[in-house]
Amino acid sequence: MPSAKRIICVGHAALDRIYRIEAFPPEPTKVRALEHVESGGGMAANAAVAIARLGGKAELWSRTGDDAAGNAIRAGLKAERVDVRYVQGFEGARSSTSAIIVDDKGERLIVGQRDAGMPSGTSWLPLERIKEADAVLGDVRWLEGLRAVFSRARKEKVPTVLDADLGAREAIGGILKLTDHAIFCAPALREFAPGDSDAERLGHVLSLGPKHAGVTLGREGYLWREREGGGHVPAFSIGVSDTTGAGDAFHGAFALMVAEGRSTADSARVAAAVAALKCTRLGSRAGLPTRAELDAFLSTRQPT
Repeated sequence: MPSAKRIICVGHAALDRIYRIEAFPPEPTKVRALEHVESGGGMAANAAVAIARLGGKAELWSRTGDDAAGNAIRAGLKAERVDVRYVQGFEGARSSTSAIIVDDKGERLIVGQRDAGMPSGTSWLPLERIKEADAVLGDVRWLEGLRAVFSRARKEKVPTVLDADLGAREAIGGILKLTDHAIFCAPALREFAPGDSDAERLGHVLSLGPKHAGVTLGREGYLWREREGGGHVPAFSIGVSDTTGAGDAFHGAFALMVAEGRSTADSARVAAAVAALKCTRLGSRAGLPTRAELDAFLSTRQPT
């Protein structure tokens, strides 16, 4: 096993309250929850946990309120051995929370709240630490932090992985100039990039600066392009309990593989396996595998 690589994750941390129901009703009504869990969430935070479970050294740079939810967020991350020294709790701010409804098919509805008054400044970030990292991962929920971190990473020649989600269409173009590996969810790619196919849209993303552009397609796997070519990694066939956080798991695993120097195809296959295993349990973190569990899965399973 390679020596543990250090990944800095910058972006969103939240507290999720997840309810499993039998099926989404066709019209407004009362529905009984079959199961309920409370878990840490947030894109960068979930990715950091995925990295830590796989044996990497994950460090999260994020913002919460100085409140009960923020305390729970930090406690959950510390329990997963994520470094939370730079998860800043701001007095008077409200931590992000989400209510997530999951049906028996594993599909979900997410209702999230983020404090619009959360301080966005970056002067407190220890940017000098980036030169010691093996990779940096960022999401689009804190654009000021993302720009500051990716700018410094580019200066220090530290590889970057972007979790390009919905909600930042106008900003993504500029961020791509600082990005090495840009990984979109399908709705975000189709919102951002022109083209008649995802392959064409990924070509547009490449033209803006990254050396790797990819899109997660759920059950259809992962499609990617680079200047030298591209590829497609099928999804793994597995029983799905909850898809919440699958993309976050993919990004975290991919970033760790980049830090370990794996090939693109191998990085994507590992990330697809981690995302699949995450989906076997309710919540964004319960199903995340250890390195031993991942290796055992990959030794016996093939993508479909």
